[in-house]
Amino acid sequence: MVNIEISDNNTDSQEKPSMREYSPAQELFHNIPYIGMTVLGAIVLGVALGGSIWGIIAGIAYILYGLAGALWIMIFVCPYCAYWNTRSCPCGYGRISAKFRKKQPIESFSEKFKKHIPVIVPLWFIPVLVGVPFVIRSFSWTLLVLLVVFALDAFVILPLVSRKHGCKGCPQKESCPWMKDKSKPSAFSQ
Repeated sequence: MVNIEISDNNTDSQEKPSMREYSPAQELFHNIPYIGMTVLGAIVLGVALGGSIWGIIAGIAYILYGLAGALWIMIFVCPYCAYWNTRSCPCGYGRISAKFRKKQPIESFSEKFKKHIPVIVPLWFIPVLVGVPFVIRSFSWTLLVLLVVFALDAFVILPLVSRKHGCKGCPQKESCPWMKDKSKPSAFSQ
């Protein structure tokens, strides 16, 4: 593990955050829940549509949407992140983003996050919205199991990995819409 410091001329009197560098293998590890969600979602669509040509097309379209969504985030959110063009981005998006966009003001991160995250939110719901009616109409253990595994990955594992690993040491978590309220104890945790 290597720690690096971010130079920020605006925080002369404040201590600069120390950030961990991630290897390509660690970046891949942090992407597994998203990749798994995308692949499982495509399989759910294919199975729900009976393995027909429409199921194959829907599965491929879903995977392309997942890839496009990741690219969208790299282009429209990552340039505003403190991890931009560093090895400190847990998923590696920051380094890829630097190939497409110049660095943008970190102060705009929260605004850009709120504006662009809705573009990928349907990825979490499309397989459920397509799969559940098919399970109800013509029950299939295969589809039910796929939906449960998809839901566990999309709604439990992916957010948990993000919050507990990727976002944990982020210097912007206090202003991040995803993390800022989660870092404070709730009434239920007391």
